[in-house]
Amino acid sequence: MKRFALLAFLSFSLAVTACAGEGYTPSAEAKALVKAGAVLVDVRTPEEFAAKHLDGAVNIPIDDLEARKAELPKDKDIVLYCRSGARSARGKSLLTGAGYTKVHNLGPMSNW
Repeated sequence: MKRFALLAFLSFSLAVTACAGEGYTPSAEAKALVKAGAVLVDVRTPEEFAAKHLDGAVNIPIDDLEARKAELPKDKDIVLYCRSGARSARGKSLLTGAGYTKVHNLGPMSNW
């Protein structure tokens, strides 16, 4: 039984890791979008943002995004990023669920 549980866990971990980079907007595309006027949004905490962030980014932490989404224009491209890609993926899902149609997930800041 332990062997089955370990095998199931490893299979699940591999599947999650393999899918982690899927759906990210490529760096060159994200940079072009921002250069053309897209809003660059860092969804990390204020402390993470203060330590280091991408030039021109605004900080709207993922836990505040639902309440602050009206600060983002629905008619412009929005590029989201975070540390690992998980929070930016959540942010993209939240915004698209709220009717935003031009949301892009850069994923981790290191993808820039």
